Amino acid sequence: MWLNQYAVWTLVAMGVASAAKNATYPTKSGIKLWVDPDTPESHQTYTSSRGRQWDLVMSDEFNVANRSFRPGDDHMWTSVEKPDGVNGAMELYSHNMTSTKCDDDGTCYFYIKSIDEVNVINVYNMYTHPPGYVDAYFFYRSAMVQSWNKFCYQGGMIEARVQLPGAVTNASGNPDLAKGKNSKAKTTKYYPTWPGIWMMGNLGRAIFSGSTNRMWPFSYNKCEPDLFDPSNQRISACDDTPGYGLNPNQGRGAPEIDVLEGGGTLVSSSLQIGPGMPDDYRIVPVNFTTGDYYACIYAGTCMTPGANYVDVPTAYYKKERGYKSWYQGLRYAANNYCTPDPDEKQRYKTITASLKTGITNNSCSSDVCPASNDVNGDLSLIDGKGEGHWGINSNGTCYPLFNVYTGSYLCDPDNTYSKCAAPRNETTTPKSNAMSSFNYQMDAISANWPVHLGAYTNFVVYQLEWVTGKNGYVRWMLEGNPLFEVASESISKVPQNSNKTNPEKIMLEEPMYIIFNVALSSSWGATPPNAGKECRGNGTDPVVNKICDSFPFYLKIDYIRLYQDLADDLEADNYMQVGCDPKSHPTKQWIDAHIDEYEDNDNNWEQVTGKAFCKTHDDCTIGGNMARAPVKTGKCVNQRFLGFESFGHCP
Repeated sequence: MWLNQYAVWTLVAMGVASAAKNATYPTKSGIKLWVDPDTPESHQTYTSSRGRQWDLVMSDEFNVANRSFRPGDDHMWTSVEKPDGVNGAMELYSHNMTSTKCDDDGTCYFYIKSIDEVNVINVYNMYTHPPGYVDAYFFYRSAMVQSWNKFCYQGGMIEARVQLPGAVTNASGNPDLAKGKNSKAKTTKYYPTWPGIWMMGNLGRAIFSGSTNRMWPFSYNKCEPDLFDPSNQRISACDDTPGYGLNPNQGRGAPEIDVLEGGGTLVSSSLQIGPGMPDDYRIVPVNFTTGDYYACIYAGTCMTPGANYVDVPTAYYKKERGYKSWYQGLRYAANNYCTPDPDEKQRYKTITASLKTGITNNSCSSDVCPASNDVNGDLSLIDGKGEGHWGINSNGTCYPLFNVYTGSYLCDPDNTYSKCAAPRNETTTPKSNAMSSFNYQMDAISANWPVHLGAYTNFVVYQLEWVTGKNGYVRWMLEGNPLFEVASESISKVPQNSNKTNPEKIMLEEPMYIIFNVALSSSWGATPPNAGKECRGNGTDPVVNKICDSFPFYLKIDYIRLYQDLADDLEADNYMQVGCDPKSHPTKQWIDAHIDEYEDNDNNWEQVTGKAFCKTHDDCTIGGNMARAPVKTGKCVNQRFLGFESFGHCP
């Protein structure tokens, strides 16, 4: 590992030249700071989708059983003890619902356990008028684990080998089991949880709303008051003197990348960014006077012209707007681990001819639209070679779909704007002044891809390449095969009307931390039985009882690894660096000054000294050319670094 060292005088006295506060030094063994020594030698490098060699910079093989992730117990991960308060959540997050385990066959893994358990918690609700404590019912207990403010990175390939939680034992009665691991997971109710592996910018801590208000999910670095009100972005490019060690005139935020999110029969690959596009660039809203209901968008059955898919029908959007809508050039590719369906096969020439003629129907089908239902998606050859095209389901396998959920409108509780979820009635409800005023759209750029049963019964490798900068991209992969890709140009060069009213974002570049969690929601596609009540309801439905008897469910992660391009020929805006407080995007002074927004009585922030992975004492000894003689900074005990008092962090 590489050793961070705060007691500079100790190093100088022991012969290390040019020591500086917070400097890093190579170890005698050569192990890197965040790399688990158990990572096999064959997995120390990775070849990117663009053909470049990237090096391992972080890994956790989870090979030691019974680890604790409570605050202060682990060098990289922190569990939370907190009710989930977003997305119709029905679970409490608890420290004792997560650890590591080794099975009898030698397979070791991180896990999150989810159980059905009724709790009534007195929580503070800032969105009531006036704000105050209310009793909230939670019907499940689960876990969230974060690397917030410990391990962050900008750019790289993150890889995790994962088994998703679901009711997949023979006793569960799941009919999908009879069709084998390569069949589509079709029966949604047997997959009732909402697992996630995702990242968020370090300036916002997930489910700590004080830190995320006006911070999530901004990726916007322009000062354009006539286009977007800078007061809605807490750290704005309009600010000449932001203080807190921040860079002047740099717009900041806490954007989000989801490696995988969701459950049921679909997994979502997603970016969350802000500010979102104005209504004039979004899908046409449902007109309820036609007899439509809001959920028709999820089935593509809306009668409202243009309400099912962006720029469909072609002539309708062209007449109404005269310019393209939503993000352009998104790239979709198949999950070929599903059993092929001949009826789903497409031909490139057929689809391109259909798009050239124009879509006349008010919805999409596989003979007229790309397999993704995104008529603005890229249809070029995948990576410029071979025979496969983005957007074309040439094998008839599972295919990512354009996600018709495109984001939410965010408001403070006093806001009266009509697009807010619950606008305050000025006549009947006085202001609470609970928080600063804001109202803005956020965008979710995402694809939902049908998942095969094997993702629930076996471990599957999920990968995500993220490159910052004007030539960057985010690419989601399954076992090395692409599923979805968003290029920087899709975010920065957005459609515009004649007045150019669509804000241009930048490719996500904040230092991001990693989150594992399993939620249970009453408002998303995958919901437990009797959502909003106890799992079994009145206990009379035998199918429901079998699903509920399948608890506890387990999210299992065999390992997580991160690779970065460490070459010296990168473009200036291609950061490829590790750290939560880089000079390019500082966070430390801001967090220290607002620490009450990032912690509470049950979740204190604790700096961890030592406890990094090691095998021998040489892993805890400064070596190489940095020391005239080896400098022992600590010792390796039970595969964990224990530092001497004069050395502050390793890590």
